[in-house]
Amino acid sequence: MRFEESDYRRENIEENSLLTVPYVVMNALATVVACYGLLADSTAVVIGAMIIAMLLGPITGIAMGLVEGDNELLRKAFLAELAGVLTVLIIAAIVGKIHQDVPLGKEVFSRTAPNILDLVIALAGGAAGAYATVSPRLNLGLVGVAIATALVPPLSACSILLVRGATQLATGAFLLFLTNFVSIQVAASVVLWLHGYNKITNLDQGLKKLVLRNFISFSILIALIVLLGLNFQKSLVKQKFENQVRAELISELSDIPSTFLADLRFNPESEKMVITAVIRTPGTITPSYVAILESKLPHPADKPVELKISSIFTRVINRDGYLYDEPGQSDE
Repeated sequence: MRFEESDYRRENIEENSLLTVPYVVMNALATVVACYGLLADSTAVVIGAMIIAMLLGPITGIAMGLVEGDNELLRKAFLAELAGVLTVLIIAAIVGKIHQDVPLGKEVFSRTAPNILDLVIALAGGAAGAYATVSPRLNLGLVGVAIATALVPPLSACSILLVRGATQLATGAFLLFLTNFVSIQVAASVVLWLHGYNKITNLDQGLKKLVLRNFISFSILIALIVLLGLNFQKSLVKQKFENQVRAELISELSDIPSTFLADLRFNPESEKMVITAVIRTPGTITPSYVAILESKLPHPADKPVELKISSIFTRVINRDGYLYDEPGQSDE
């Protein structure tokens, strides 16, 4: 890399790491759009809102400061990122308070349970952003938008959930932001180091200095890998259990004419797993039949299962009339 080119790109990174009025304003506007996208449950709006977000610049500045040993750049970039994060949290809390009666959809809840897949995506995104920063032929803006979608929405979701008292879900949303932040910064540090932005060290000591100056980041990243890996394993076990229950109920209910499973809900309690099945049937489901179904269901680890059935009576009609005019008995 030519010195003039690398020096120009370093100046660009430093400029984008500063706390300025436009930086705060653009992040504030991005937060407003992102919040309404989350409340409207619109993926397109959430992604589109990030075109104006500017949280990526200071993260790259933090990475550069750590790689080069530039404590002044590190301080400025960290303060800018902190100010951006606080801006997003405060404005999202205001929007969330104003619209706290609006039902929340999948766009919010999908950001409350991060796992190891989110960390891998953030690492790749951070590497892409840093590579675009030091590569003259790539459009950093497009990469920045892609990465920003992983930063502002989780923070916005966190505040929206906090004002509604959903502390546990809000913690999950903030954990997703932290995962993305640390992963992007670590990946950016590695890419910048590989491109020679380590002027404080010689070639033999560069890797050692990189690890030492990023020790906190690497430590947090390792802790997140363990935590999110466990979360991912738990989610797989949970999904497998729920799929097995659903398949078993569908199979058993298929023996009753014109009966089908309409909805299935899982409510883990301290002593047991409560499963509520909503079924539509022209017959009557008796307690003894519920007990038979319950005995055939798989059990989660260390918890008994309690099955509850909410039965909705339906009439089955064809052109000749009612096939099942009155509730019958289904007792096997």
